[in-house]
Amino acid sequence: MTDIRIRRVYDPPSGDDGARVLVDRLWPRGLSKDAAGVDEWPKALTPSTELRRWYHAGSGGFEEFRGRYEDELAAPEAAGALEGLRELARTADRLTLLTASKDLEHSHAAVLRAVLAEG
Repeated sequence: MTDIRIRRVYDPPSGDDGARVLVDRLWPRGLSKDAAGVDEWPKALTPSTELRRWYHAGSGGFEEFRGRYEDELAAPEAAGALEGLRELARTADRLTLLTASKDLEHSHAAVLRAVLAEG
C-alpha cells in the first residue's frame, strides 16, 4: 500500500510528496495554482457544501461528521472518483492529500485517508 499522508496545501511542496491531490471543494484563498503544485483536484470527493457548513458550525462531532462524509463517498459520482484515487494510490510511491484545514486529524482529509487505507 502506498504511503498516504495529509498536508496543508499552504505548506510548500516537498520533493517526497509524490502525487499531490487537493481534496477541498474550494480553491485555497491567496494561493496560486503554480505555488500549490497540485496534480489532481477531484471535487467529487469533497464533502458537500451542506455537510461542510454543518461541521464547521459545530453542530456535531467528528465521529458524526465521519459517518455522514462516508455516506457521501458512497454516492455514485464520489464512488467513481474514489476508485480513481485508489488507483493513483496503488501506482504512486506516495500520495499526499492536501487541504486548507488547520486541524488535519479532524478533517475530511483524515476520513478520506482512512477510507483509502481500508482498500
